[in-house]
Amino acid sequence: MRLVWIVDDDRSIRWVLEKTLSREGIPFKSFASASEVMSLLEQGVEPPRVLLSDIRMSGQSGLELLQEVKTRCPSVSVIIMTAYSDLESAVAAFQGGAFEYLPKPFDVDQAVELIRRAIGESAQPSGVAEEDTLAPEILGQAPAMQEVFRAIGRLALSHATVLLTGESGSGKELVAHALHRHSPRAGKSFIAINTAAIPKDLLESELFGHERGAFTGAQAQRRGRFEQAEGGTLFLDEIGDMPLELQTRLLRVLSDGHFYRVGGHSSIKANVRIIAATHQNLESRVKEGLFREDLFHRLNVIRIRLPSLRERREDIPLLTRHFLQKSARELGVEAKRLSEPALKYLSGLDFSGNVRQLENLCHWLTVMAPGQQVEIGDLPGELREVAAQVLASDWESALADEVDRLLARGVPEVHGVLAPTFERILIARALAHTGGRRSEAAQALGIGRNTLTRKIADLGIDGGKGAVAE
Repeated sequence: MRLVWIVDDDRSIRWVLEKTLSREGIPFKSFASASEVMSLLEQGVEPPRVLLSDIRMSGQSGLELLQEVKTRCPSVSVIIMTAYSDLESAVAAFQGGAFEYLPKPFDVDQAVELIRRAIGESAQPSGVAEEDTLAPEILGQAPAMQEVFRAIGRLALSHATVLLTGESGSGKELVAHALHRHSPRAGKSFIAINTAAIPKDLLESELFGHERGAFTGAQAQRRGRFEQAEGGTLFLDEIGDMPLELQTRLLRVLSDGHFYRVGGHSSIKANVRIIAATHQNLESRVKEGLFREDLFHRLNVIRIRLPSLRERREDIPLLTRHFLQKSARELGVEAKRLSEPALKYLSGLDFSGNVRQLENLCHWLTVMAPGQQVEIGDLPGELREVAAQVLASDWESALADEVDRLLARGVPEVHGVLAPTFERILIARALAHTGGRRSEAAQALGIGRNTLTRKIADLGIDGGKGAVAE
C-alpha cells in the first residue's frame, strides 16, 4: 500500500514531491491525472491514507476528484494544492471535505509536516498493519542504490521479464515488490515462491497446480502460483537452484505462454510477468550444465544487480535508524539509538548477510541492549570480535583514506605529515612490548640501537622516558 498518492499534471511538482517523500521514507504513488486514480479505486485497489492533488488539471479537476474520493473512501485525508490561491477555491476545497489547502509554491518541509499530520489523523485502513504502511519500499542514498532506483523508474510502464542478481539478503524481493507496485500490473496479485525452499517433487505442483487424483494425496484440484498470479507478477526467487526438468517446463511457459496442471489435459494461458532472482552466477551455472542456456536468455531480458551492503556503507546509518524504529513499533517500545562511535563501528563491518543481517541485528538490539543509547559494548560478542579482526586488518585502507583526505584539503608535504606518525607508532608499540628496553625494541624493529635512540628524541616519544639501553 502507498501511504500517499500524488496527483498533478505538472511533472516537475510530482518530481519534487517524489524526491521529498523518498527522502523521508514515506511510501507513495504518483499520477498525472484524476482519471488514473479513479480507475484504480474502481478496480478495488486499496486507497491511500493521504491524497495530495492539484486543483486545476486537464480533464477532471482536483475538486471533482476530492468529491468522488470522499464519497467512495471517506477516511482518506485529501490535501488540495493550487498555484491559483483564491478564496473561492479554498472554500470549495474545505466544503468538499479537504484536510488542508496548500498554496504553490510551497516549502517542502512544510509540505512534509502537513502530510505527516494528515497520515496521523486519517483512519487506519482495515486489515493493514501499522508497521506495514509506514515501511518505505527501499532505502538508500548510495550511488549504487540510485542506479537501482533509476532502473525501477525506467521499467515503470514495462511488462518485461526482469532478472535480479545479488548476494543473499541484499533486498532482491523488495526490488521485485517495487517493480510490481510501479508497473501497469500493480492492481493485480504479486505472488512469490522460493524455488530452492520447496522439495523437487512438490515444486512442479506448486508452480502449475494439479488436478484431483494426479498423484497420491491430490484429493482436490489445486491452482498453482502461475494461476494465482494471473494478470500480475510471479516472483521466482533463487531461480538458479531450480531442477533441470522444471527449467524445461518453465521455458515452455515463457516461450508460448501456456501450461498444464500436473495430471491435466487442458492448456491454460498464463498472463503473468516473471521477475526472477538469484545469488548465483547463472553464466557459470550454464557452463557447468546446471542451468539451461535458452532459459537463461529468456530470463535475462532486463538485469538489475543489487549491491551488497559493503558497497553502500554510507547507507548503514540510514538503514540502522529505520530498522530500529521498525522493531520498536513491532514491540511497542521506544526506539533505541546508536551512539556515533557505535554507528561508525557498524559502518566498518562487512555484513556478509547484507541488509537482512543488519535488520536482524537491530531487532536484537531493541530486545537486548540495556539502555536507550547503544554503545559498541552493547553489540553481540561475535560481532565485536569480527569487527576487531576487520579493523585490525584494514589499517592500509585507513591509511589510504587519510592520504586522500589530506590531499583533498591541499595539505602540503603529506609524506612529512604521515611518516613521523607511522614511525612514532612503530617505536612506541615496540618499547611497550619490551618494557622500555631499547636494545630489544631496536632488534624487534630491525634497526640499530643508536638509530632508535635518535628517533625517540626526534619524535618526542613519551614511551622513551625511563627506557633502558640494555
